[in-house]
Amino acid sequence: MTKNIPPRTGQQYSIHYGDWAAVITELGATMRKVTYQGKNVIVPLGPDDPVTCCHGQLLVPFPNRIEAGTYTFEGKTYTLPIDEHDRNTAIHGYGYRSYWKLEELTETSVTQSWRVPFLLGYPFDVIVTAKHELDADGLHITVSAYNNGGDDAPWALAIHPWLDNGFNGYGDEIDGHNAQCRLTVPADTHVTVDENLIPTGTEPVDGTKYDLREHPLLTGQPFDDAWTDLHHDADGTVTATFTRPDGLEIKVGGDETITSFQVCTGTGFPAFQHPAGTAVEPQTAYANAFNTGNDLIVIKPGETSTTKLFIKAEQH
Repeated sequence: MTKNIPPRTGQQYSIHYGDWAAVITELGATMRKVTYQGKNVIVPLGPDDPVTCCHGQLLVPFPNRIEAGTYTFEGKTYTLPIDEHDRNTAIHGYGYRSYWKLEELTETSVTQSWRVPFLLGYPFDVIVTAKHELDADGLHITVSAYNNGGDDAPWALAIHPWLDNGFNGYGDEIDGHNAQCRLTVPADTHVTVDENLIPTGTEPVDGTKYDLREHPLLTGQPFDDAWTDLHHDADGTVTATFTRPDGLEIKVGGDETITSFQVCTGTGFPAFQHPAGTAVEPQTAYANAFNTGNDLIVIKPGETSTTKLFIKAEQH
């Protein structure tokens, strides 16, 4: 057995542009590290580290949870493996578990692809292409899903960056560090959930701790919640803004296909799993969309669904 083997996260694709640098891995097309002016924008991982809490991962063909791992789509019922046993859910899709094929690597960008394997619970022949590209504005992620099969395919996605709070804390102290950060989520509606974090309905954010429209401090923890009814700008984009005490302002968002954000502070997570920051996840659909149909994208045979996302930063 040769010792000249790549890290556990596979080949490492380093890209650079000006003040920006990133490392994207072969495993899952994962953002392992993103820096701006030498500061960590997302919580970094080592090349052989376990990827806990979906650090930097691309969640396809669905983000978040599917209740009981079962869904019915266009009259057929499908059953997925249960990943989260304490909540009896399938979670975060399958793209993050696979090694992605390198399509193109330049100094400033990396393009990778993944063809969904034949899964009984998701038998749809979807070919996913993910391009991570740096420019002066930040990191741009373009995800395209092409339906190579003969049947309609249900589809949803999210990215799962843990935005670095700048403190490099450990365990329970991270909650106090996050509470010194501010977060704007431009959303009018909070998604209510049951004990398994499966949506039960929605409610207005007005007058609740879930009103994050005016850039409050993150003192309302814990959060592991979704927000919808987003305010998109005139160009179709929507942006969540995370500001650290050191003055680094991080913006995360995407195009008009982004219909919700999930925010997780990691409160109460085991110390070794607790990232030193806050997850802010732009999503095309929130949890259980394969069952509810809420914001679900249906890709017709021979058609492509494309989502453009971004991570930007500015030092104040």
